[in-house]
Amino acid sequence: MTSKEIKRKQSGNPGNDSAKDNFLILHNDNVHSFDYVTHALIEICEHTFEQASQCTLITHYKGKCDIKKGGLKALKPLKDALTERNLNATIN
Repeated sequence: MTSKEIKRKQSGNPGNDSAKDNFLILHNDNVHSFDYVTHALIEICEHTFEQASQCTLITHYKGKCDIKKGGLKALKPLKDALTERNLNATIN
C-alpha cells in the first residue's frame, strides 16, 4: 500500500474525525471584565482581537460560547489555562 493510499484510508475512517469533535466552551460568570476575558482569549487561544471580542460578547449575552474546536489533547491545556485565570470553561 502506498503512502497516498494509507492517508486516504485514514482520512476516510470516521474514528479519526471524532478527535476533532470537541468544543472548548466559555461560560459567563458576571465577575470578570470584557477586557480581561478578551485578553485571556487572545493570549491563551490565540484569537484575534475581533474574534476574542465577539466570543466575549456572545458569552455575555447567551451565557456561553464555543471558543475553540479540536481534539481533547489540544483543548485540555487551553481549558486549564482559562480556569487558572478563574474563567469558567468546559470541554464538550
